[in-house]
Amino acid sequence: MNKDVVVRFAPSPTGYLHIGGARTAIFNWLLARKTGGRYILRIEDTDAERSTEESIRGILEGLTWLGLDWDEGPYFQSRFADDHARAARQLLASGDAYRCFCSKEDLDRKREAAGRHEEAFRYDGTCRRMSSEKAEQKEKEGIPFTIRMRVPRTGGSVRLTDEVYGSIEKKYEDIDDFVIVRSNGQPLYVLSNAVDDIRDGVTHIIRGQDHLANTPKQILIYRALNKPIPKFAHMSLTLDPKKAKISKRRHGEKVAIHYYKENGFLPWAMVNFLVLLGWSASGSKEIYSRKELIDAFSLNGINRANSVFDLRQDDPKFFTDPKALSINAHYLKTLEIEEIIPFVREQLQIAGIWDEAFDGAEKEWFKRTVDLVRDRCQVTTDFVTTGRAFFSDDFETDPELVEKKVLGKWLPDLADRIDAMESYTPEAIEGVLRDLLKRSGIKTGVLINGVRVAVTGQAVGPEFIETLFAIGKQAVARRLKKAAALFR
Repeated sequence: MNKDVVVRFAPSPTGYLHIGGARTAIFNWLLARKTGGRYILRIEDTDAERSTEESIRGILEGLTWLGLDWDEGPYFQSRFADDHARAARQLLASGDAYRCFCSKEDLDRKREAAGRHEEAFRYDGTCRRMSSEKAEQKEKEGIPFTIRMRVPRTGGSVRLTDEVYGSIEKKYEDIDDFVIVRSNGQPLYVLSNAVDDIRDGVTHIIRGQDHLANTPKQILIYRALNKPIPKFAHMSLTLDPKKAKISKRRHGEKVAIHYYKENGFLPWAMVNFLVLLGWSASGSKEIYSRKELIDAFSLNGINRANSVFDLRQDDPKFFTDPKALSINAHYLKTLEIEEIIPFVREQLQIAGIWDEAFDGAEKEWFKRTVDLVRDRCQVTTDFVTTGRAFFSDDFETDPELVEKKVLGKWLPDLADRIDAMESYTPEAIEGVLRDLLKRSGIKTGVLINGVRVAVTGQAVGPEFIETLFAIGKQAVARRLKKAAALFR
């Protein structure tokens, strides 16, 4: 155990929590739980124009639903503006940063000139060479300025050993004098993020590979502030089947955590699936309990190769990666029934077919019925679609099955026999059906198909006798009589 480990998840509240952000949160949470360290939640809300209360609420609800409890926070970056300004002043005072009075128009002209010569634009250091006295005078005159880091120009480099990508080197000559504070006084991510990590004592920074370009710059800030440099682990990206990066703008809500919650996924099944997007332990194991995953997790299990999130955009059933559905179905089938009942209840409530008796006088019946139905479910929404007839008379009958006119003439007779049963048990139900088959000469399969369609609206489902028993005598008789008109 290493209680000195401190990690953080620091999302920007500019939209919902998406699968990429959730995966980052999961990996940080796992390292904290594995080591006994601290897990900090920090909301980086300094972009006032794009940050919203709705996004903050969505992030917190998403993390809570996934079960990713945090030890500290949520802290809000905007409340630490004084820390960021103090660090900028310290960097100016030490000479590690300088004021840049180049206007946007000046920089645009230089950028256009570089483009005409087919050269990459680099800041030419105009204000880097300005004396401190002249810079102070310009500031007194009210001339707007940004603050840039003074990157060393001595032929050296920034070196780091990333926990995923190994040894990385970035030469000073390839790092521009980057801006750390805008002309309006607002610090950029590269500064505020580093200052917050220093203040919070973060020891391990686990984030997406797309942040790797910021890392040498932030290491320069750490050095200039004379602070210890944390360990970095940059995760591979998650791509769609066309090898495009998963993003809110490109993929919409199908990459949002709340989308999977609303569409019947179990929280831990989603965690289990997201971990496999970019991480693996030795062997081919894919299903992990909470304890198993914490015990197995290590940073060296993070893959360098990008993972693919196999979105099925055009298929209304397979709206997501088939592996995600497979893992979710596994948990629906194998978890203790008490663990999935709250999620089934939620879906029935949303669908308007929840009955308070399911949690009262019919509680045991409800548990048995959920246990019967779940073997054919991939997501909990299946309980109100394919499994709807077990909980409500309000279900639709497949019109194609109606067209086949399945066994209509036998339905009223069977309804009367069911209605007259004194003891409604699986054995008694089977006896009534056998007697009908014997007297009528009808084939078993035809009878079963007709009755199943009449009482559930579908041609397939759980074990037939158990289905009739679960639905109940009165409901079965009532539905058989109602269906008779459809099948004539």
